[in-house]
Amino acid sequence: MLFPTEPEPDRKPIPQVDFELGDFDADEDKHLDFYRKVAVHEDMLVPLAEHHDGADSYYVLFDRTATWGHPGMPQVLAVHLLRDYEKRTFSFEQARLPLPAMAQSWLINRGCPHDAIGLDPELGPPPADEATRALERRLAGDGDHYAMGHSYTADDPDDMVIVVALRALDERAPSPFRVVVDEVDTDAWTRTLREGGFDTVGEALQWCNDRLAGEATPLPPVRPTAAAGRPADVAKAPAPRPPGRSR
Repeated sequence: MLFPTEPEPDRKPIPQVDFELGDFDADEDKHLDFYRKVAVHEDMLVPLAEHHDGADSYYVLFDRTATWGHPGMPQVLAVHLLRDYEKRTFSFEQARLPLPAMAQSWLINRGCPHDAIGLDPELGPPPADEATRALERRLAGDGDHYAMGHSYTADDPDDMVIVVALRALDERAPSPFRVVVDEVDTDAWTRTLREGGFDTVGEALQWCNDRLAGEATPLPPVRPTAAAGRPADVAKAPAPRPPGRSR
């Protein structure tokens, strides 16, 4: 999911995140750690979704600096803040993930209510169809059955695409390896999300490489689960650094 540097004339201004930590100064080491891992480019973090519940705050952030980082690195940051108002300290967790729905899942698994972390519909390209919306709901709601092994975010204006390879934590699961691909139509300014099922990690990674090279075949279907109606599941873990590519 990729975003313009500046908003269109008919869109609202791009919002900025406020972590509201100005009064929490009792732990200098924690502040420094948070600054290095999260807030170093605070003015370039776009809050796609946030929820505040007492001492807890949950954020889905788009990092506009990621495009200048390591090629292919994820551009979405999930952050969970927990404040101690008595001691004026805080703790935090953060994870860099390729898709906003995966960041939602990561936060939901850390206590954020499922219905409280919806994405701002005015930020980023909207879903192109119901299949995209349905897969996003599954990615957000069932994020602890698959582990992520690889992702690559390509922000080439001529081919904006994100590929994510997932592995089932249950070895008995059909289609034990999945590929989720997010493609942006820059003319229509919509995004399409699809998934495919693979029997081996090699096949899944090869499909990802072929897609990034513009040579991919259609995604193979995901084999149905034994329990009728059970949705496909996806991962919450942050990605390892993907291999480089030429820009």
